[in-house]
Amino acid sequence: MAFVKRVALAPRAVRQLRRVRSVYVAGMLLSAFVLLSYDDSAAGGRQTVIAGVFLAVFAALLTLTAVQLWRHGRTKHCSTAKKLTRLV
Repeated sequence: MAFVKRVALAPRAVRQLRRVRSVYVAGMLLSAFVLLSYDDSAAGGRQTVIAGVFLAVFAALLTLTAVQLWRHGRTKHCSTAKKLTRLV
């Protein structure tokens, strides 16, 4: 893995990833709410499975987004990452 070249994301891609995080969190919350609202597994078996799949998909998307943003923030040598870092 020493030969992996780190490429910074474009500023537009970083902005889109930051915006879409809230959509993924909302999807996870709605899926969790639907999953918890079905008390009886016999009455809504298919609905609970679908809600569980949606919850897993939104969690995976949120994780991938967080990893991409984290990896982008680690590239200190890149001019794009330097421009996008917040001055504290």
